[in-house]
Order: sequence, then structure tokens, then C-alpha cells
Amino acid sequence: MKIIKVKNINEMGKVTAGIIMEEINKDDSTILGLATGGTPVSTYCNLIKAYKSGNISFKNVKTFNLDEYVGLDGNHPNSYNRFMKEKLFNHIDIKEENTHLPCGVGDLYNACEDYKVLLERNTIHLQILGLGVNGHIGFNEPGVDFNLSVHVEKLDEQTRKDNSRYFKTMKEVPTEAITMGIKDIMRAEKIILLVNGIHKKDAFNKLLNGIETNECPVTILRRHKNLTVIITEDLYIN
Repeated sequence: MKIIKVKNINEMGKVTAGIIMEEINKDDSTILGLATGGTPVSTYCNLIKAYKSGNISFKNVKTFNLDEYVGLDGNHPNSYNRFMKEKLFNHIDIKEENTHLPCGVGDLYNACEDYKVLLERNTIHLQILGLGVNGHIGFNEPGVDFNLSVHVEKLDEQTRKDNSRYFKTMKEVPTEAITMGIKDIMRAEKIILLVNGIHKKDAFNKLLNGIETNECPVTILRRHKNLTVIITEDLYIN
């Protein structure tokens, strides 16, 4: 495990974008695993800046997102499909057919199976992850089976509470999501875990010093052969 310490989320975005750009410059058909939420937004802003400056192209890049809320179609303001378009895809030269997210409406069983097949056919070269307060990665909540691939996951109340800031009321926050499983995440060649904010300290410490347990899903990442963790200064270990 490699740990990179940065001052704040803005520096985190610059460092992460730099690593992604290195991957694309080595192989312009790189396959990226992407995350949503507040933490990676700075990364996406820096990638957009680099594209607009002519320093990078996404023409041949493919992307696979971790998850999507159940019950929200791609046009819903809080869907992750919409998030990715607004925060990244609409501002770069990536082809729409090269961007992939699970579908959270309709036949969920088939949606999971379809996404599983796509992931089996495409090896993710670099997977970006955020970290939930309760230790979740993707939407793999405490108690998740580490052997699961893409599946529907019931959202922990802590997760719903943390995400409620994006919705008008707590009632509107979905109770389920389709997510890549731990099995899918661990298949990535490289993983970057972004950890921002003192409220993530307990989960981060469990990754570093705790036992491997599905009650804190992030602890499984210690098994990965190529894991980089980028942390902000409020999480520095003295």
C-alpha cells in the first residue's frame, strides 16, 4: 500500500488527475473505473482543465462507474448518470458509447447481469474509489459478501444520512443501489482510494491497522497488489 499525503481536497484532485493522465498517456485506450460523490469532483475538474488546455484526450478511453441508485433513471437530477455527465463527460471528448454505468430502473436482475458481463469483458486498468464513513467502497455496505459481483445493495442508514445533503428530504434518498461488488473492484489492475475529511478517520484507521472484516469493507483492499491511498492532512498519521 502506498500512501500519498496532500494538504486538501484541491491538491488531492490535482494529484489524482495527474496519475490518471499518466495512465492515458501510456495507453490512450485505458479503461478507468470511476466514482461519484463530493470527493472526486476536484479530480474531474482538473481532468477537464487538462483536456481544454490540449494536454489530454479521452477519445479512446472507456469508463465504468461503480454504482447507481435504484429507482432513479439517467435523467434524474440525483442520478449518477447525470452526475457524471455534468461533472465530467459533457466537458471532454469521450465517446458516449465508451461510458458505462449500471441501470437503476426496470429489471434489476438483468441490469446486474448485463453489467457483470461488461466488466468481465473489460479489465479496469485504474479504479478510483471514495470511502464511506462506515467503511463502504462503492455501495458495498458493512456485512456485504466479499465474493459478490454486481448486485443490488440495501443502503446503510449512515450512508443514506450522509447522502441526504444532495436531496430535498431524507425521504427522497433511495434505499437501494446497484453496485460493483468487491470481487469486481479487486479485479482492477490498480486502485486509488481517496480519503478526505476527519469524519473518515475511523474507517481509514481500520484499513491501516484493523482486522480484515466485511463489517468494514475497505479493509479488503489490503489484499490488493497495487493500492494507492491519497489522504488529506487531517488524516495524517504521526
